[in-house]
Amino acid sequence: VQLQASGGGSVQPGGSLRLSCAAPRTIFSVFRPLTVGWYRQAPGSQRELLASITGGGDTNYADSVKGRFTISRDNSRKTVRLQMNSLKPEDTATYYCNTNPAREYWGQGTQVTVSS
Repeated sequence: VQLQASGGGSVQPGGSLRLSCAAPRTIFSVFRPLTVGWYRQAPGSQRELLASITGGGDTNYADSVKGRFTISRDNSRKTVRLQMNSLKPEDTATYYCNTNPAREYWGQGTQVTVSS
């Protein structure tokens, strides 16, 4: 399973971004039951799990993003999204999607920069 993150960019503090995670090479029957997570890694920091969503739609969030980020999935499109609101400078990082628990393949991720 190879998941690809996209949708990053540069925003001002307080702004919003929506990230997308696609699984173009994964068939629907494999994707649907997967628990998918959004992770991020800032320079000099370890990669952290921010949010995850099960195949049935149950979600979990890290305290650092709870109430600001929302994870959702569209199984018909084999896509998982991360809506990020009220962004802060400390949200600046490279964002990745992967299964949870994570598999070996991480992809390039997508850069999010929050700065005034």
